[in-house]
Amino acid sequence: MNRDRIIDFVDRYLDSGHIKDTSQNGLQVEGRTEVKKIVLGVSASLELFRRAASAGADMIVVHHGLFWGRSYPVRGPFKKKLETLLNSGITLAAWHLPLDKHRVAGNNAQILKLLGAGNLEPFGIYDGETIGFKGTFARPRTVPEISGLLRKNLSSDILAFNFGPKMIKTLGVVSGGGQRMFDQAIAAGLDLYITGEVSEHIQETARENGANFVSAGHYNTEKTGVWALEKLLRTRFGVKTEFIDVPNQV
Repeated sequence: MNRDRIIDFVDRYLDSGHIKDTSQNGLQVEGRTEVKKIVLGVSASLELFRRAASAGADMIVVHHGLFWGRSYPVRGPFKKKLETLLNSGITLAAWHLPLDKHRVAGNNAQILKLLGAGNLEPFGIYDGETIGFKGTFARPRTVPEISGLLRKNLSSDILAFNFGPKMIKTLGVVSGGGQRMFDQAIAAGLDLYITGEVSEHIQETARENGANFVSAGHYNTEKTGVWALEKLLRTRFGVKTEFIDVPNQV
Protein backbone atom coordinates (compact mmCIF):
# COMPACT_ATOMS: atom_id res chain seq x y z
CA MET A 1 0.00 0.00 0.00
CA ASN A 2 1.15 3.53 -0.74
CA ARG A 3 2.57 5.43 2.24
CA ASP A 4 0.87 8.72 1.44
CA ARG A 5 -2.55 7.12 0.98
CA ILE A 6 -2.34 5.67 4.49
CA ILE A 7 -1.27 8.94 6.09
CA ASP A 8 -3.86 10.98 4.19
CA PHE A 9 -6.59 8.56 5.27
CA VAL A 10 -5.68 8.79 8.96
CA ASP A 11 -5.37 12.58 8.76
CA ARG A 12 -8.91 12.77 7.37
CA TYR A 13 -10.33 10.11 9.69
CA LEU A 14 -8.98 11.86 12.81
CA ASP A 15 -9.61 15.35 11.38
CA SER A 16 -6.09 16.27 12.47
CA GLY A 17 -5.90 19.37 10.26
CA HIS A 18 -8.56 21.11 12.37
CA ILE A 19 -7.17 20.31 15.81
CA LYS A 20 -4.82 22.65 17.68
CA ASP A 21 -1.87 20.65 19.00
CA THR A 22 1.77 21.08 19.99
CA SER A 23 2.52 17.80 18.22
CA GLN A 24 3.25 17.68 14.51
CA ASN A 25 0.46 15.31 13.54
CA GLY A 26 0.71 13.08 10.49
CA LEU A 27 3.96 12.45 8.63
CA GLN A 28 7.08 13.16 10.71
CA VAL A 29 9.83 11.23 8.91
CA GLU A 30 9.49 10.06 5.30
CA GLY A 31 10.55 6.50 4.51
CA ARG A 32 9.96 4.16 1.60
CA THR A 33 6.87 4.67 -0.54
CA GLU A 34 5.53 1.10 -0.39
CA VAL A 35 4.16 -0.11 2.94
CA LYS A 36 3.70 -3.81 3.58
CA LYS A 37 3.92 -3.75 7.38
CA ILE A 38 3.00 -1.11 9.96
CA VAL A 39 4.28 -1.25 13.54
CA LEU A 40 2.31 0.75 16.07
CA GLY A 41 3.36 1.91 19.51
CA VAL A 42 2.58 4.57 22.08
CA SER A 43 5.80 6.60 22.12
CA ALA A 44 8.61 7.29 19.64
CA SER A 45 11.36 5.68 21.69
CA LEU A 46 14.65 4.31 20.38
CA GLU A 47 13.66 0.92 21.78
CA LEU A 48 10.46 0.93 19.73
CA PHE A 49 12.32 1.99 16.57
CA ARG A 50 14.95 -0.74 16.93
CA ARG A 51 12.35 -3.43 17.54
CA ALA A 52 10.22 -2.16 14.64
CA ALA A 53 13.23 -2.30 12.31
CA SER A 54 13.94 -5.88 13.43
CA ALA A 55 10.28 -6.75 12.80
CA GLY A 56 10.51 -5.56 9.19
CA ALA A 57 8.36 -2.45 9.53
CA ASP A 58 7.93 -0.05 6.63
CA MET A 59 6.01 2.43 8.77
CA ILE A 60 5.76 3.22 12.47
CA VAL A 61 2.65 4.91 13.86
CA VAL A 62 2.74 6.38 17.38
CA HIS A 63 0.72 8.60 19.69
CA HIS A 64 3.74 10.51 21.03
CA GLY A 65 5.95 11.49 18.11
CA LEU A 66 9.37 13.12 17.80
CA PHE A 67 8.38 16.69 16.98
CA TRP A 68 6.59 18.97 19.43
CA GLY A 69 6.43 22.50 18.07
CA ARG A 70 10.07 23.45 18.49
CA SER A 71 13.37 22.57 16.87
CA TYR A 72 15.82 20.07 18.38
CA PRO A 73 19.58 19.67 17.96
CA VAL A 74 20.27 16.43 16.12
CA ARG A 75 22.51 14.70 18.62
CA GLY A 76 22.54 11.93 21.22
CA PRO A 77 19.45 9.70 21.45
CA PHE A 78 17.50 11.98 19.09
CA LYS A 79 20.17 11.49 16.41
CA LYS A 80 20.11 7.72 16.98
CA LYS A 81 16.34 7.67 16.52
CA LEU A 82 16.58 9.49 13.21
CA GLU A 83 19.46 7.29 12.07
CA THR A 84 17.44 4.15 12.85
CA LEU A 85 14.50 5.40 10.79
CA LEU A 86 16.51 6.74 7.86
CA ASN A 87 18.91 3.79 7.63
CA SER A 88 15.96 1.39 7.65
CA GLY A 89 13.78 3.39 5.25
CA ILE A 90 10.97 3.49 7.82
CA THR A 91 8.27 6.16 7.77
CA LEU A 92 7.25 7.69 11.10
CA ALA A 93 3.76 9.11 11.59
CA ALA A 94 2.19 10.38 14.81
CA TRP A 95 -1.25 11.51 15.94
CA HIS A 96 -1.50 13.06 19.41
CA LEU A 97 -4.64 15.00 20.41
CA PRO A 98 -6.52 13.74 17.33
CA LEU A 99 -6.12 10.22 18.72
CA ASP A 100 -7.22 11.33 22.19
CA LYS A 101 -10.43 13.04 21.16
CA HIS A 102 -11.81 10.84 18.35
CA ARG A 103 -15.28 9.56 19.19
CA VAL A 104 -14.63 6.02 17.94
CA ALA A 105 -10.90 5.25 17.82
CA GLY A 106 -9.77 7.73 20.48
CA ASN A 107 -8.05 6.71 23.69
CA ASN A 108 -10.81 8.09 25.90
CA ALA A 109 -13.76 6.72 23.96
CA GLN A 110 -12.03 3.33 23.83
CA ILE A 111 -11.48 3.28 27.61
CA LEU A 112 -15.15 4.05 28.23
CA LYS A 113 -16.09 1.30 25.77
CA LEU A 114 -13.74 -1.10 27.56
CA LEU A 115 -15.50 -0.29 30.86
CA GLY A 116 -18.97 -0.74 29.35
CA ALA A 117 -20.08 2.89 29.67
CA GLY A 118 -22.53 4.47 27.25
CA ASN A 119 -24.08 7.85 26.39
CA LEU A 120 -20.69 9.35 25.55
CA GLU A 121 -20.37 13.12 25.47
CA PRO A 122 -17.27 15.28 24.89
CA PHE A 123 -15.60 16.38 28.13
CA GLY A 124 -12.33 17.87 29.36
CA ILE A 125 -10.90 21.03 27.85
CA TYR A 126 -7.14 21.12 27.26
CA ASP A 127 -5.56 24.17 25.63
CA GLY A 128 -8.85 25.05 23.96
CA GLU A 129 -9.55 21.52 22.70
CA THR A 130 -12.11 19.15 24.23
CA ILE A 131 -10.14 15.92 24.24
CA GLY A 132 -11.93 13.54 26.62
CA PHE A 133 -15.33 11.97 27.09
CA LYS A 134 -17.80 11.37 29.87
CA GLY A 135 -20.31 8.54 30.01
CA THR A 136 -22.71 6.61 32.19
CA PHE A 137 -23.17 3.05 33.37
CA ALA A 138 -26.53 1.36 32.94
CA ARG A 139 -25.65 -0.55 36.13
CA PRO A 140 -23.63 1.42 38.70
CA ARG A 141 -20.21 -0.04 39.55
CA THR A 142 -17.76 0.37 42.41
CA VAL A 143 -14.34 1.99 42.08
CA PRO A 144 -12.59 -1.33 42.92
CA GLU A 145 -14.60 -3.05 40.17
CA ILE A 146 -13.65 -0.38 37.63
CA SER A 147 -10.03 -0.42 38.79
CA GLY A 148 -9.95 -4.18 38.32
CA LEU A 149 -11.11 -3.88 34.72
CA LEU A 150 -8.45 -1.28 33.98
CA ARG A 151 -5.75 -3.36 35.67
CA LYS A 152 -6.71 -6.47 33.71
CA ASN A 153 -7.18 -4.90 30.28
CA LEU A 154 -4.40 -2.30 30.34
CA SER A 155 -1.83 -4.16 32.48
CA SER A 156 -1.80 -1.09 34.71
CA ASP A 157 -0.82 -0.39 38.27
CA ILE A 158 -3.86 1.46 39.61
CA LEU A 159 -3.81 4.25 42.17
CA ALA A 160 -7.29 5.19 43.38
CA PHE A 161 -8.46 7.91 45.76
CA ASN A 162 -11.94 6.97 46.92
CA PHE A 163 -13.52 9.92 48.67
CA GLY A 164 -16.66 10.19 46.56
CA PRO A 165 -19.77 8.10 45.92
CA LYS A 166 -19.43 4.38 46.58
CA MET A 167 -21.41 3.48 43.48
CA ILE A 168 -20.33 5.00 40.18
CA LYS A 169 -22.97 6.01 37.66
CA THR A 170 -21.20 8.84 35.78
CA LEU A 171 -17.53 9.08 34.89
CA GLY A 172 -15.12 11.12 32.82
CA VAL A 173 -11.93 9.97 31.11
CA VAL A 174 -8.97 12.01 29.87
CA SER A 175 -5.99 9.77 29.17
CA GLY A 176 -2.31 10.52 29.69
CA GLY A 177 -1.47 13.68 31.65
CA GLY A 178 -5.09 14.66 32.23
CA GLN A 179 -4.81 15.09 36.00
CA ARG A 180 -5.03 18.85 35.41
CA MET A 181 -8.65 18.38 34.32
CA PHE A 182 -9.70 16.79 37.62
CA ASP A 183 -11.28 20.08 38.68
CA GLN A 184 -13.46 19.98 35.56
CA ALA A 185 -14.75 16.54 36.57
CA ILE A 186 -15.50 17.82 40.06
CA ALA A 187 -17.32 20.88 38.66
CA ALA A 188 -19.35 18.60 36.36
CA GLY A 189 -20.45 16.50 39.34
CA LEU A 190 -19.07 13.25 37.92
CA ASP A 191 -18.89 10.27 40.26
CA LEU A 192 -15.42 9.26 39.03
CA TYR A 193 -12.55 10.72 37.05
CA ILE A 194 -10.03 8.47 35.28
CA THR A 195 -6.73 9.62 33.83
CA GLY A 196 -3.12 8.49 33.43
CA GLU A 197 -0.75 10.45 35.63
CA VAL A 198 -1.14 11.68 39.20
CA SER A 199 0.64 14.29 41.37
CA GLU A 200 0.94 14.61 45.14
CA HIS A 201 -1.81 17.20 45.57
CA ILE A 202 -4.49 15.08 43.87
CA GLN A 203 -5.16 12.96 46.96
CA GLU A 204 -6.18 15.95 49.06
CA THR A 205 -8.08 17.53 46.17
CA ALA A 206 -10.15 14.35 46.04
CA ARG A 207 -10.64 14.25 49.82
CA GLU A 208 -11.54 17.94 50.12
CA ASN A 209 -14.09 17.72 47.32
CA GLY A 210 -15.55 14.32 48.19
CA ALA A 211 -14.50 12.99 44.79
CA ASN A 212 -13.16 9.77 43.25
CA PHE A 213 -9.98 9.72 41.17
CA VAL A 214 -8.25 6.82 39.41
CA SER A 215 -4.77 6.93 37.88
CA ALA A 216 -3.99 4.09 35.46
CA GLY A 217 -0.70 5.34 33.98
CA HIS A 218 0.03 7.77 31.15
CA TYR A 219 1.41 5.08 28.84
CA ASN A 220 -1.20 2.44 29.60
CA THR A 221 -4.22 4.74 29.19
CA GLU A 222 -2.93 5.68 25.74
CA LYS A 223 -2.60 2.18 24.34
CA THR A 224 -6.31 1.86 23.60
CA GLY A 225 -6.45 4.37 20.75
CA VAL A 226 -3.33 2.86 19.18
CA TRP A 227 -4.95 -0.58 19.35
CA ALA A 228 -8.07 0.75 17.65
CA LEU A 229 -6.00 2.44 14.95
CA GLU A 230 -4.06 -0.78 14.34
CA LYS A 231 -7.29 -2.68 13.71
CA LEU A 232 -8.59 0.06 11.43
CA LEU A 233 -5.43 0.16 9.30
CA ARG A 234 -5.22 -3.61 8.99
CA THR A 235 -8.86 -3.84 7.91
CA ARG A 236 -8.83 -0.81 5.63
CA PHE A 237 -5.57 -1.41 3.77
CA GLY A 238 -4.91 -5.14 4.12
CA VAL A 239 -1.39 -4.58 5.40
CA LYS A 240 0.36 -6.48 8.14
CA THR A 241 0.27 -4.71 11.49
CA GLU A 242 1.91 -5.28 14.86
CA PHE A 243 1.57 -3.44 18.16
CA ILE A 244 4.92 -3.38 19.93
CA ASP A 245 4.59 -2.87 23.66
CA VAL A 246 7.44 -1.06 25.41
CA PRO A 247 5.98 -1.27 28.95
CA ASN A 248 6.00 1.87 31.05
CA GLN A 249 4.08 2.05 34.33
CA VAL A 250 4.22 5.87 34.48
